[in-house]
Amino acid sequence: MAYDIERYLNIRSAYGASFGPDGERLSFLMDTTGTAQVWTLSEPRAWPTQRTFFEERVTFASWSPERPELIFGMDEGGNERAQLYRLEAETGEITNLTAKPDAKHRWGGWSHDGDRFAFASNRRDESVFDIYVQGRDETGDEAELVYEGDGWLSLSGWSPDDSRLLVTQSYSNFDQDLFVLDLAADDPDLEHLTPHEGDVRYQSASWAPDGEGVYLVTDEGDADTLYLAYLDLETRELETVSDGDGWNVDGIALDDETGRFVFSRNVEGYTDLTVGEFDADEPTEFETFPEPDLPGGVSGGVSFDPNAERFALSTTGDTVNTNVFVVDVETGAVERWTDAPTAGIPPESFDESDLVHVESFDGLEVPGFLTLPEDAHDADEGDGGVPVIVDIHGGPESQRRPSFSSVKQYFLDRGYAYFEPNVRGSAGYGADYAALDDVENRMDSVADIEACVEWLRNHPAVDPDRIAAKGGSYGGFMVLAALTEYPDLWAAGVDVVGIANFVTFLENTGDWRRELREAEYGSLADDREFLEGISPTNNIENIEAPLFVLHGANDPRVPVGEAEQIAEKAEQQGVPVRKLIFDDEGHGFSKLENRIEAYSEIADFLDEHV
Repeated sequence: MAYDIERYLNIRSAYGASFGPDGERLSFLMDTTGTAQVWTLSEPRAWPTQRTFFEERVTFASWSPERPELIFGMDEGGNERAQLYRLEAETGEITNLTAKPDAKHRWGGWSHDGDRFAFASNRRDESVFDIYVQGRDETGDEAELVYEGDGWLSLSGWSPDDSRLLVTQSYSNFDQDLFVLDLAADDPDLEHLTPHEGDVRYQSASWAPDGEGVYLVTDEGDADTLYLAYLDLETRELETVSDGDGWNVDGIALDDETGRFVFSRNVEGYTDLTVGEFDADEPTEFETFPEPDLPGGVSGGVSFDPNAERFALSTTGDTVNTNVFVVDVETGAVERWTDAPTAGIPPESFDESDLVHVESFDGLEVPGFLTLPEDAHDADEGDGGVPVIVDIHGGPESQRRPSFSSVKQYFLDRGYAYFEPNVRGSAGYGADYAALDDVENRMDSVADIEACVEWLRNHPAVDPDRIAAKGGSYGGFMVLAALTEYPDLWAAGVDVVGIANFVTFLENTGDWRRELREAEYGSLADDREFLEGISPTNNIENIEAPLFVLHGANDPRVPVGEAEQIAEKAEQQGVPVRKLIFDDEGHGFSKLENRIEAYSEIADFLDEHV
């Protein structure tokens, strides 16, 4: 039985779990109402209680360690200027703690006594982030500015004695520094922990239980992949805890009272978990516990209960919609807590992907996930083949993983195949692979798309004349570049919040983002001519395939002018163009009614042209 897009988009997701201070209650985010809201549960698969009732999406929720209250984040209309709110669990009362709607607020965690919380914000200067500490019952201007920043600062939590904050400064996605901010000092300043040359990643930092060291993932020492390490704060010596065995250690969740932890490796897109406990005397030594048997293959978002006897996390897979599970640390026993529904669509009807590798123009092996509709698995040459959607991720330092997508399953149900490549520049395959598309090598990643399409054209289940490109954000640029660089390959293109011209994008993106994006794409000062040359708007005369452009009017990352200019220029070339702008969305579509409209029109567009 075929289901319409509204039915598929009503498949729910539960994620972002946080244990309450009593260990008996669990909060999580679920999109039952059409946008993610805060819900709570007191026992596995019980009927949950909805705690927030906004039209806007809630982005995270974190319980106080001591009181029945939690703080959550929410922006307006997708503008990413998140405010922080406190929810009293017993009364339901909600208080806006920040009340600075023109500024971004990035959560930095509760103090262990639950009296204070920390955050980074650009409320003083839109282009930089400062560090603030605020009492739990204070609001707005009562927040204390404890450090004035000069770049992209974020927080990794309070020291075990609540006297210090762990601060990260990011220069690009592949270059960061770690600092300690001593709140007890008369004039708090950043103590630099990781002086280095070149690009080095220092990520997922967590305080050791004794406060004398930090666990983190890094590629210091010219490592290609991220490994788990321990940094001694006195000696500044960095010791390897786990090398990842050739794959990235994505991050670590650590309980800083017991030393219990969960860290994950990203193995070709699949999650490999290690659960253990650090030795109190030897910080790089640990014992491990049984690995939990979780469905789906992709997991994350760990939250320990107050005694670190259990942890909650979300898990997903090609055929498994996202839900929250609770794991017993010592036994590995798994219990599903949430029951996000599949809108009455039988889960056994969902199709699973295959991991494939495609050789590109220079011999590079490009990984990707190919999912065929049920009827196409036994296809032979001469059967005509099925149409294919090549769905290209954004970032570019991102990665397609075998996680659940209701949109993908909808198109599979309609008879489309789905291909999700991780071209050069993608995360998850090492620093060298991720750097292969930097600046002047940008178009090599577009050539990877051509190689993937040629591979698909030779696949016995595929109709070579019915291949469409689809992508969002940077993936939208990849769609536009593929359509202008290799026009003969495509039946249609769908550009969602995509970059059409790198110069106008960098000129108009949020002030706080420009430096980070120039580190990847090239700078306006040094690379303007190159950036102009590769921009799809300047190569639009080559486009032949029909184009559908979708965008949010409030997009702070890729301004809506990118959609306006590419649609206008393509139309001037005589290309069939559709354009759909949502006035109440930002960088993507968070509201259910808008997603239904967007993907209904995308389906109609692809049915017409593919």
